Amino acid sequence: MSTASTPGVVRDAVDGPVKTGPSGSAPRADSGTRTAYPLYVAGKLGGAAVSLLAVLVTSFFLFRIIPGDPVKAMTHGVPTSAEQLATLRRQFGLDLPMWQQFTDYCAKALTGDLGTSYQFHAPVGELIAAKLPATLLLTGAAVLIYSALGLWLGTRSAWYNGSLGDRISTGVALTLWSVPSFWLGLLLIIAFSVGIGPIPGMFPTGGMESGNSSGFGYVLDVAHHMVLPVLTLVAVGYAQTLLVMRSSLLDEMGSDYLTTARAKGLRDDLVRRRHAVPNALLPTVTMVFINLGHVAAGSILVETVFSWPGLGGLFYQALSVPDLPLVQGLFVVFAGAMILMNLLADLLYPLLDPRVGR
Repeated sequence: MSTASTPGVVRDAVDGPVKTGPSGSAPRADSGTRTAYPLYVAGKLGGAAVSLLAVLVTSFFLFRIIPGDPVKAMTHGVPTSAEQLATLRRQFGLDLPMWQQFTDYCAKALTGDLGTSYQFHAPVGELIAAKLPATLLLTGAAVLIYSALGLWLGTRSAWYNGSLGDRISTGVALTLWSVPSFWLGLLLIIAFSVGIGPIPGMFPTGGMESGNSSGFGYVLDVAHHMVLPVLTLVAVGYAQTLLVMRSSLLDEMGSDYLTTARAKGLRDDLVRRRHAVPNALLPTVTMVFINLGHVAAGSILVETVFSWPGLGGLFYQALSVPDLPLVQGLFVVFAGAMILMNLLADLLYPLLDPRVGR
C-alpha cells in the first residue's frame, strides 16, 4: 500500500504522519517536551489545592444556612434553662463572631482536626474512621462490579451498533439511569426482603450483620446483607458507565486509523481491543475515577434506605440535628475524595494519551 512521500515526513500505516529530522530519522524530544509534564502536574496540583480551599470555605458557610438551632435540637425534650443553653453555646463556640468561628475552623481543619461532634461528643475524625470501612466495603464492591460491567457492555454495544443486543442494553441502561436509587432500593426491599406474590423474602431489610455469627459465617452474613444495596448501586451505576463508553467508542469507530488497521488484515477483535478501545477510554477513565471518589463518599440515600452503618447514614444523622462539626467534616471528606480521584485521573491521562499535557 503506497503512501505519498514528503521531505521531513514519514507516514505511519496506522497512526498517520510523523515528523522526522532532516536525515529522515525520528526527531529528538526537545526540552519543551521534557518539561511539559512536570508543569502539567504542577498545574493540576495547584488546581486541586485551590479546590480543597474552596471546599473548606463552602463547607463552613453552606451548613450555617440550615434552619434550626443545634443546641435546642440536642436538648429537645429535656427541660433546659436559658443559662444552660447559653453555657452549651459557649462550650461549642457558637457564641463567637462568625469570622472567628471561620478562622478557628480553617486553622483546625488544615491540621487535620475536624472538631468535636455535638451529638456524639466525640472527635469527628474518630467517628468518620469508625464508619469508613463499612462504606468502603459496600460502595467499593459496587464500583468495581459496575465499572467492569459498564465498560464491557458499552464496548460491545458500540461495536455492534444497531443490533438487537445494542438496542436492548441501551434501553435498559437509559431506564435504570433515570431511576432514583432510593426508589429502586425500596422496590428491591419489597420484592426480595418482604416478599411479593410467589417471591419469598430472601434477604435482610437492612443493616450490615445479624450479630450472631463469627468467622466464615460472619463473612457470609455480611455478604448476605450486601446483596440488595450492592445490586441497587450496580443497577444505577453501570448504566452511566455503559452509556459514556458506548458514546466515546462510537466517536472513534469512523476514524481512518481503524480502516487502515483492518486493511492491514488485523482481525476485528484485535482492531477493537488494541486500537479502538484504548483511544476511547479517556472519557470513561474520568467516569471511573469519579466513581472511585464515590467509594469514600458512599451513597447517602442507599445507605439510609438499607440502614447501612456507613458514612452516608452518619451524614443523614448529622443533618437531622444539625451537627455542624460532623456535617462539615463529612462534607470535606466527601469532596476531598472527589478532588483526589479527579487529580489522579488528570495525572493518568498523559500515560493513556501522550498528547495530553504537552
